Amino acid sequence: ASERQGLQEDSSDSEVENEAKGNLLSRKPAWVDEDDEAEENVDMTHRYRKDFMKSDAETVLTQKNLKRRLEEQFQRAMGGVPAWADLENRKKSKSTASDSDSDEGDDLLRRTGNFISNSESLPRGILKVSTCLPANQERFADGRLATVQFHPCAQVVMTAGHDRSVSLFQVDGIRNPRIQSIYLESFPIYKACFSVDGEQVIATGTHHKMFFVYDMMSGSIIPIQRVRGVEERFLRNFEVSPDGSFMLLTGTSGYLHLLSMKTKELISTMKVNGRCTASAFTPDSSKIYSYSKEGEVFIWDVRSRKCLHKFEDEGSLEGKCIAVSKNNQYVACGSASGVVNLYTTDVCLKENHPKPVKAIMNLVTSATCVTFNPTTEILAVASCETDEAVKLVHIPSYTVFSNFPLFRRKQIYLTQSMDFSPRSGFFSVANNKGKALLFRLKHYADF
Repeated sequence: ASERQGLQEDSSDSEVENEAKGNLLSRKPAWVDEDDEAEENVDMTHRYRKDFMKSDAETVLTQKNLKRRLEEQFQRAMGGVPAWADLENRKKSKSTASDSDSDEGDDLLRRTGNFISNSESLPRGILKVSTCLPANQERFADGRLATVQFHPCAQVVMTAGHDRSVSLFQVDGIRNPRIQSIYLESFPIYKACFSVDGEQVIATGTHHKMFFVYDMMSGSIIPIQRVRGVEERFLRNFEVSPDGSFMLLTGTSGYLHLLSMKTKELISTMKVNGRCTASAFTPDSSKIYSYSKEGEVFIWDVRSRKCLHKFEDEGSLEGKCIAVSKNNQYVACGSASGVVNLYTTDVCLKENHPKPVKAIMNLVTSATCVTFNPTTEILAVASCETDEAVKLVHIPSYTVFSNFPLFRRKQIYLTQSMDFSPRSGFFSVANNKGKALLFRLKHYADF
């Protein structure tokens, strides 16, 4: 009797599987565009498509073949087909689901709203990472590379350096073809940064009171000769607010100049005690954390430009760099001793002498660069004063990944700048040899 019952259960399971399969196969597209069906030829000699040619004979490709070529390149960059794009796996997983599950799936497709949830959290200990060719492989900088930054919405990386150039590269993890370079005559670049919409690059010089705005849409380079009301000998360090409204210039003698990003005109000036060495906006752009040379952190309200609170960074003799995590949970303060103190933001806003949740002591020279990844699972800390001084800290365990950097051979040298791609798939380090080193973080499926 029990055997018969088992056979009945098996047959009912297979019926459910067949039914689910039938539902999957019978589902029709909600919209069919006739233009998609038209077989048109695409000119492959265009500068945006040249890199997809496999031989000189391929001057023209059909849309279908070009689509296949793009898919191949995406899979090479991502190390295969992401799970969400693998239809076979999705069919298999759906075929084992019950009727009620498939009903829920149909219901999801009928509703709008935010269905995004966090992926499986990053494990501590060993980081799954592979080394790619440098992001600027097709045009190394001559000398020190001041900045590396990923574009906020395209699979593009920007480098800028003391060789007076700003370059853009497409990131595929294999060739990283160069898109474009601009040259700013007699203007060694101290820092460059994308605007939030990704349409502009702002660049300041090492010894200039002016700065440049490169408009990528029009291709024009706009010099901002001076900002009325800002009396500074040099304009070097600056930050752009995450909402794209403000630009914060770090002046001398503790002055902070808040500019309108749209007009590049002065809105207001704030002042910290002593000298300001670094600043960071909160993710909602409502507050600014300013770190002074004396080791104090001032928290400003952007709307009123008033100082809301001030606290002392524990054990800091000289402040060097500061970063706020993308989820507004943590603040990292790096000092001249090499210690990076990690605080929770709620404690920073209340206490004058907050205790850090972790003091990261892996650097033995000044901590000159700190940055969080977009998911707030990694904190990258680095020093520009000694070779290979980069550490990736796992959050929330506050432990360092033991396999980064690899000490078998030198490759990082002196770190000048660091950045994570918008979805953490890539990590780049700019060094003093003119290279933007590129690492693929395999835990993250997307760019």
